[in-house]
Amino acid sequence: MTRAASVRIDPMDSSSTRRRATRAKLYEAAVTLIAEQGFSATTVDEIAERAGVAKGTVYYNFKSKTELFEELLRHGVSLLTASLRTAAEETAARGGSRVAALDGMIRAGLVFIDRYPAFTQLYVAELWRTNRAWNSTLLVVRQEAVAVVEGVLREGVEAGELSEEIDVQLTAAALVGMVLVAALDWKAFQSERSLDDVHAALSLLLHGRVGGGR
Repeated sequence: MTRAASVRIDPMDSSSTRRRATRAKLYEAAVTLIAEQGFSATTVDEIAERAGVAKGTVYYNFKSKTELFEELLRHGVSLLTASLRTAAEETAARGGSRVAALDGMIRAGLVFIDRYPAFTQLYVAELWRTNRAWNSTLLVVRQEAVAVVEGVLREGVEAGELSEEIDVQLTAAALVGMVLVAALDWKAFQSERSLDDVHAALSLLLHGRVGGGR
């Protein structure tokens, strides 16, 4: 009878997992509170209490409330970027067109916003502010998300699927902006609509304006 092999748990991996979990709780607490009462009115004490951790835990993970919020923005947009990239890659793997990939990215964006409405509200609000300490970080992570859409548009132009007259940079920004604003309007004023309903409406717009009616 052989003895079962023991599984060795690396304490560093365990510590890293706990820290990611703690940060996730702090992100969730911060984004909810700031969406409710604004950045200036939200205190570290409130974030810690909402997250169910000690105040010192906040400062162990982040030097300040400003750094926490900056990392929150970076984290949230990186999740959005990853979901857009995955949608494009999955469409390509199925042999779909670039317009189909863009359509898949629109749906992925709506799914993200449906899951993280408070973060999306904060993100859009911060895009309009220019006096924040994290403004440069926000511009960088925003460009990362838009760049994924730009890449699909360029591939579509090069493959002859899309018109060469398309302004890739502006069109990519417009598509991302369309999804963000339409989804916020959906959540705030048309909550009776389903995600499928909203996606269908934006899909028609995409095919009419970008896909040339195809």
